[in-house]
Amino acid sequence: MAQGKFKPVTHCIFDMDGLLIDTEFLYTTVFNRILSPYNKEFTWSNKAETMGFHQRPLARYMIDTFDLPMQVDELLERLKAEYDQIFPTTKPMPGAERLLRHLKKHNVPIALATSSSAESFALKTKHLTEMFDLFHHKVLGGSDPDVKKGKPNPDVFLVAAERFPDSPDPSKCLVFEDAPNGVEAGIAAGMQTVMVPDKHLPDKFKERATLVLQSLEQFKPEEFGLPKFD
Repeated sequence: MAQGKFKPVTHCIFDMDGLLIDTEFLYTTVFNRILSPYNKEFTWSNKAETMGFHQRPLARYMIDTFDLPMQVDELLERLKAEYDQIFPTTKPMPGAERLLRHLKKHNVPIALATSSSAESFALKTKHLTEMFDLFHHKVLGGSDPDVKKGKPNPDVFLVAAERFPDSPDPSKCLVFEDAPNGVEAGIAAGMQTVMVPDKHLPDKFKERATLVLQSLEQFKPEEFGLPKFD
C-alpha cells in the first residue's frame, strides 16, 4: 500500500451527533425553543463550548449561562419531551454510510463512541439500524459505566479502543469528530483526529485537528494507510 500523508492507522472510531447524523442542528432547534420565552438564544459560541457534553452538564451549563429559573432535573425533563418529538427525524450526513460500508467491506475495525445515552441513541437511530449495525461495538458514553468523564476527556475513545478484540494502541486509532470537545478528547487519548465541523464553526476551533474536511465525502482512506475507495 502506498505511503499515506499521515501516520498509518488500523482502527477507526466515530462520533455520532453532527458527524454521522444531523442531530446537532436538531439540538440547537430544541435549545432555542426552550430559551425563546426568555428572549435568549443558544448561539454558535455556546454550541462550540458544549458539543459532546453529557446531558446533565449541558443542562447545568444552560441554566447557569442563561439564568434559567429551573432546576437541572426540570430542564432535563423538558429537553427529553422535545427530543422525543424531533429525534426520530434524523438523517445520515453526506458520505457517512458510504465510508462505514467501505471500511466494513475491507475489514477495518470500526467502533462508535458517542456522548449519547442508550435511550438517546435508540431514539436517534431506530430508523437507521442498517447503518449502525455496521459497527463492531458502540460506546454510549451517556450511560456507559466505564466512561467516567465526558468529552473533552478521553474516556469514551479509550474505552472504545479497549473493546476491540485486539485492544490496539491508541496511536493506531483514527477518530472522526465534528466538535471541538471531541477533537480534544481524541488528542487526549493519543489518537489522530479527522474533523468534519459545521460550516458555521469559527476557524479557531478547528486548529487542533489532524485533518479538517468539509464533508466525509472528502475523506481519502489511503492518506492514513487504509484501503482506497473502489
